[in-house]
Amino acid sequence: MARILSIDYGRKRTGLAVTDPLQLIAGGLATVATHQLFDWLKDYTSREQVERIVIGEPRQPNGQPSENLPRVQEFVNRWRKAMPQIPIELYDERFTSVLAHQAMLAGGLKKKARQDKALVDEISATIILEDYLRSRNIN
Repeated sequence: MARILSIDYGRKRTGLAVTDPLQLIAGGLATVATHQLFDWLKDYTSREQVERIVIGEPRQPNGQPSENLPRVQEFVNRWRKAMPQIPIELYDERFTSVLAHQAMLAGGLKKKARQDKALVDEISATIILEDYLRSRNIN
């Protein structure tokens, strides 16, 4: 089997997470500068088998699109055009940043570590991927 990769797409930084080859466990992978994301993913997918990419769909708590959604959709369209062999799908990411901060607190991270936005992005990507995996197992 191939891995599933998830993206928490941000304006400046993007968090990434990936499953093991059996698609059982999600783990943080990296945080990259968003302007380098496309090339970073092309390089990664040339070295690792990736079955699909799940990208967080930014929505406000009431379900309305957030200001970042057009940027995410632009990236998704670019990826689909350039790399159609690796499907990319949107997945609701509401509350992942809040859950990431809660996970950091529960994990006992010090205040300085909790302020590391790159770490928050990577944990958010991991939460998106865990939720996605759970939703597949329910259906």
